[in-house]
Amino acid sequence: MDRSAELYERSKKVTPGGVSSPVRAFKPNPLFIAEGHGCRLKDVDGREYVDLCMSYGPMITGYGCPIVEKAAMAQISKGTVYGAPSEPELDLIERIVKEVPSADMVRLSCSGTEATMHAIRVARGFTGRDDIIKMNGGFHGAHDAALVAAGSGSAGGVPSSKGVLADVAKHTFTAQYNDIQSMSDILDKQDIACVIMEPIMGNVGVVTPEKGYLDEVRKVTKEHDTILIFDEVITGFRASSGGAQLRYGVTPDMTTMGKIIGGGFAAGAFMGRKDILENVAPQGGIYAAGTFAGNPVSAAAGLAQIDLMCRNDNYGKLEKRTERLVSTIMDCMADSNVKGCVNSVASMFSVFFGIDRATTGTEAMAADREMYDRMFRYMLDHGVYLPPSALEVDFMSLAHRGEDIAVLEEGFKGFFESVKK
Repeated sequence: MDRSAELYERSKKVTPGGVSSPVRAFKPNPLFIAEGHGCRLKDVDGREYVDLCMSYGPMITGYGCPIVEKAAMAQISKGTVYGAPSEPELDLIERIVKEVPSADMVRLSCSGTEATMHAIRVARGFTGRDDIIKMNGGFHGAHDAALVAAGSGSAGGVPSSKGVLADVAKHTFTAQYNDIQSMSDILDKQDIACVIMEPIMGNVGVVTPEKGYLDEVRKVTKEHDTILIFDEVITGFRASSGGAQLRYGVTPDMTTMGKIIGGGFAAGAFMGRKDILENVAPQGGIYAAGTFAGNPVSAAAGLAQIDLMCRNDNYGKLEKRTERLVSTIMDCMADSNVKGCVNSVASMFSVFFGIDRATTGTEAMAADREMYDRMFRYMLDHGVYLPPSALEVDFMSLAHRGEDIAVLEEGFKGFFESVKK
């Protein structure tokens, strides 16, 4: 029995499922990681992997990036949390305001889940309405308003987790991504406080907006005086320096972020129009708080990571590397006659098996998960760590360079060749 298996046996005795988040689990046991450098992980048994999970998105400059690490250590030497405002906190907020089109004002939080939870509360408090819309397959954190699956027809949703009250879920309606009519139908019938959506879906793998779709979403939400919230927890400072909203030229009323803005430390933020954010306590009557909100270490590390990404055309360089790898995967898929497709944007991509396209959450969720699991295990055996779940996103980073990309290409080529045989 290797060390990861031994630690997993210990872990199962003291934490549910032996993991701190469900997406980390896979059979027979998840890997326990000892260290990460650049785009490579080393497990507790000393095996090394080129990583495409990258901690589910935060590590866009890689593990142990010297610039980010230096900023974090400098702040740690001064103290890790104060329970009072700090200059790093303000510096990060001002940088977000500068880069993100929708960010007139910003409130920092402790995670993406907190950010979306607070944003929905703010939208409800500002509009005086109860009901919200999310996309089928969209994920907006592990809180009650978001853990909702589609109901029948135009009915409100049903809980997607035990413990979520039906009386809460009934206020969450579900529309189909890339289908503006499904959203319009609900808006015409219900008094909706907000539409919360990932402008680029990431909870079912990468699903990108069709041409003009986000513009139509912006148009119909304005017509109904409904607040449009872009959940950019994944895409914020990844899809571009200003997120997906800058990339596609569509400005929502509010935005949520996490992951990259913490530089590898826990962080989140919600932001938006000044007339909306002014209603947040202590300035207004909508409550949002957190002991670690605006943590100075997270803020210092996050700002350093953003600064690094926003210079020397690093976004452009990273996108080209991603396009190279995606092109290789698509060629391998075609050569092996494996049915599937690859969706990609910026430095994100997803491989879907068994379907010709994935333009909605429903289509993405129909992908062949057994084939993905086969690829995951092959790649793991050949020194590549993919997200264990079929409906997650592969992330590239600045640390993925020539040798690393070659390892990835050889891994994918080998997998598809094995399928062909």
